[in-house]
Amino acid sequence: MSEMSFEQMLDASLKSIHAGEIVTGKVISVKPDEIALNIGYKSDGIMTRSDYSADNTVDLTTVVNVGDEIECKVKKVNDGEGQVVLSHREALASKASEELKDAFENQTVLTGKVVQVVKGGLNVEVNGARVFIPASLVSDTFERDLTKYQGQDIQFVITEFNPMKRRVIGDRKQLMAATKKEQHDKLFSELQVGDVRTGVVKNLTDFGAFIDLGGADGLLHISEMSWGRIENPKKLFKSGQEVKVLVKEINGERIALTRKFPDENPWKDAETKFAVGTVVSGKVARMTDFGAFVELEKGIDALLHVSQISREHVNKPSDVLEVGQEIEAKIVDLDVDSHKISLSMKALSEPERKEDLDVADVDIEAVGKAEAERVDEE
Repeated sequence: MSEMSFEQMLDASLKSIHAGEIVTGKVISVKPDEIALNIGYKSDGIMTRSDYSADNTVDLTTVVNVGDEIECKVKKVNDGEGQVVLSHREALASKASEELKDAFENQTVLTGKVVQVVKGGLNVEVNGARVFIPASLVSDTFERDLTKYQGQDIQFVITEFNPMKRRVIGDRKQLMAATKKEQHDKLFSELQVGDVRTGVVKNLTDFGAFIDLGGADGLLHISEMSWGRIENPKKLFKSGQEVKVLVKEINGERIALTRKFPDENPWKDAETKFAVGTVVSGKVARMTDFGAFVELEKGIDALLHVSQISREHVNKPSDVLEVGQEIEAKIVDLDVDSHKISLSMKALSEPERKEDLDVADVDIEAVGKAEAERVDEE
């Protein structure tokens, strides 16, 4: 047998490589735009800036040091000058492709960064590999503007994997739906009437606010927002605001909420503070043709019927009173259970007559209409 030449023995001692193979190289020199690596082959490997990073402005000397080991994919065994062309980015992409395949087969939840918002959805990068999430699978609710996801890390599962056609589809919607169901079931397994919860204002309407309790929404009706009168929920709350609420009622999937906390009930000492015969002062809050509602304190309005304003005949309250005007009057009737108080300014006039204090003198039908209107408004 003929003896091998030194060059033949050297070639025999070095590993063989082929295009597409993943190898590990040790950095032997670094320039701002190029890296040279020893990959255990007869020729060194060369990696350009664009094959190392997607950032074409990066100075490689700031991110790579001599002696570092880098995983690379062989793009060419010979670039025409005897050097091996390597790509770190393609190695990461190949490895990521295997991870995507495994995640698809096992329905593993992945996390990736949104690198591009396009008309039809989102392009997400996972370790150098791209996944497309269609707009219809981004959220479990319709979202017209997806730009808020740019640069965000989001979770999803792979529902279609076809690398040959460069078609890898992700789905975030089913994860959100599953999470919400889990939160929903947990909430209803724990929630009880009388619970105090902190929620987030999700939506505002003229009749109330929908509060996200973390798994389901509850309705905070305008009449339950305060012990006082609320004209418009949008003047009291804003979307996204955190609010403390009390669970008033649970009826199947419907949750009724209130902010009328019992310990804040302004009527709890009403029998003492607003006993019949007490002279009080208050502010005219609103008026109708048959009377004026006077706010005695926050959450307590009293009715001053038109017949009780003056000893002189008054056609309608607005003839002698104004909204915001401070008045004094005597309490002539109190019904704590129904939250009703009747006032009389006429009873303060001298000489005082029994009929001035007699509630029977008040037009009962009109008072009933006024109270009905108050209930309707609330």
